[in-house]
Amino acid sequence: MFQGKYVFNQVISFISQYEFKECVDEFNGDRGVKKLSCWQQFLTMVFGQLGKRESLRDICICLAAHRMKLYHLGLSDAVKRATLQEANEVRDYRMYEKFAYTLIAKARKLYVNDSQFTLELAGVAYALDSTTIELCIALFPWAKFRTTKSGIKLHTLVDFKGNIPAFIHITSANVSDVKALDVIIFEAGAFYVMDRGYLDFSRLYAIHTAGSFFVTRAKHNTKMKRLYSKPITDEEKEQGIRCDQIVVLTGQESKKDYPEKLRRIKYYDGEQKRYYVFLTNNFLLSATTIAELYRYRWQVELFFKWMKQHLNVQTFWGYSENAVKTQIWVAMATYALVAIVKKKLSLTQSMNEILQILSISLFDKTALIQLFSECDSKIIQDESEKQLILEGF
Repeated sequence: MFQGKYVFNQVISFISQYEFKECVDEFNGDRGVKKLSCWQQFLTMVFGQLGKRESLRDICICLAAHRMKLYHLGLSDAVKRATLQEANEVRDYRMYEKFAYTLIAKARKLYVNDSQFTLELAGVAYALDSTTIELCIALFPWAKFRTTKSGIKLHTLVDFKGNIPAFIHITSANVSDVKALDVIIFEAGAFYVMDRGYLDFSRLYAIHTAGSFFVTRAKHNTKMKRLYSKPITDEEKEQGIRCDQIVVLTGQESKKDYPEKLRRIKYYDGEQKRYYVFLTNNFLLSATTIAELYRYRWQVELFFKWMKQHLNVQTFWGYSENAVKTQIWVAMATYALVAIVKKKLSLTQSMNEILQILSISLFDKTALIQLFSECDSKIIQDESEKQLILEGF
């Protein structure tokens, strides 16, 4: 029988405390702190995410009920709700943001050869989109969105390999999506896939001059002139490609904002019975690959849906801007941590299944690899029993 660490402690062991301390020291996070260090605060918040706790009180009561185990979980003592609340309110969220990016960078390296993304590209491919989280205006007046409500917006860049969020920019919900392009540092050779809400030609030209590629959709009133058409093969026609053109913009402002050539691809989606018109500055990839790249853009929508269902980023444990951002960045760090555990242990379960299993096993003393192997075997056994019943029937 395994007599080692608790499951929560085993998960946390994938984190470098040295790297965490570097992030804390950069923002003087522990200066003057007498109770609840930043490391303790972080562990407590991660526990809340993994355990699917609904409030700070819920977290503190749960930990207090297991007071004798806290030292072995990496926590010095039970946390008081008021102490944790104050820490979230006043300690700079940017140290948790930086550490989240540290974990994200590690996770992305592990997923660089992810087999779920099948397109062969010379560079990295990202999907850019945003999601809005509505808030109560009485509790979150600093995030005023409309007359009767508040809200924040998460502008997110998701790496197609592993669906890892490579960049997140948190703003008030009334900030336009296209403004996210002003704060992204574009990688040379990378592909940025986005919907037509990001169709701003001066900003797209900035992507082009950075040596990066974009794929987006044209609006119905986008004025352009065809220079010539590329031939379409029979195979491309069967795959939905209707035309592949080299164009220039003719609008009075747009041709100044983007003075060079663009590629226009018209695609017919047989399943949805609708046409799409794509614009890109890449002239080498096949038209089919460009269309496929845009289809992968829906991965960011799936990430948003998954995040809201399985991470605590809609019910907030504090009301200040700092507390909200701290919770979001700890949630992103938790996501990256689980992704690291999944890849390093070669787990076959989905991220959702891993979180579900961890949520009810944090106080168990079972080796992680054994915990997930047993769950996998139980699922297989249950499925076999169901199959036998069907066959007997």
